[in-house]
Amino acid sequence: MLVAVSGLGYLASQTLMARPPLVPGDLPAYVAAPVPARTTPSVAPGQPLGRPRVDPNWLARTATRTGIPPTALRAYAVAQLSDAGGCDVGWTTLAGVGWVESQHGTLGGRTLRPGGRSSTPILGPALDGRRFAAIRSTPGSQAWHGDPRWEHAVGPMQFLPGTWATWATDGDGDGRTSPLDLDDAAAATARYLCADGHDLTTGDGWAAAIFSYNHDQAYVDAVHAAAVTYAQRAG
Repeated sequence: MLVAVSGLGYLASQTLMARPPLVPGDLPAYVAAPVPARTTPSVAPGQPLGRPRVDPNWLARTATRTGIPPTALRAYAVAQLSDAGGCDVGWTTLAGVGWVESQHGTLGGRTLRPGGRSSTPILGPALDGRRFAAIRSTPGSQAWHGDPRWEHAVGPMQFLPGTWATWATDGDGDGRTSPLDLDDAAAATARYLCADGHDLTTGDGWAAAIFSYNHDQAYVDAVHAAAVTYAQRAG
């Protein structure tokens, strides 16, 4: 059972900034993600392959069609191709979460840098008991958000530091894990969504997985609409 709810950035984004509309068509029950083309790295026999490399032509074409920053799209595609979660999590699902949480790390006029970090860190509101549950920060979590009293969700996928401690994943193979790095956060999100054995190829399983990320049906609906829209745009 997941011990803390991630996805607090969804609620924060409703007051921080009005999001440009994504207009979905008819919404199917299951978001079937197109599989990105990829190149196979050339390595010596017996050596690890490393993380999958996404075909740059697919990346450029799909980023243009969907409006997703190429750095973010690469992170979502690599998380899918590397089977980070251990279940069928499509890149469009991760992109749906990334859009709702932080507009792929660009919330509030930020830019997403090539290394996967936003130009300034994305922090959720203080969990001080006023609008959200009261959660005290710790010396370890303070290092992520700087608040000595209250906890905050952090990064483009809005992980609580306590949740990140459980699901931290090195998505870009640099030997470090950070919720502020979208490569790592996308891979961790894939693991989180697969954690309870949900079958994301079914409508019920997909919805249950997203609901586990944020216990709010409006959140599930928003992620679904975004994911379907990206699937339609990608063609």
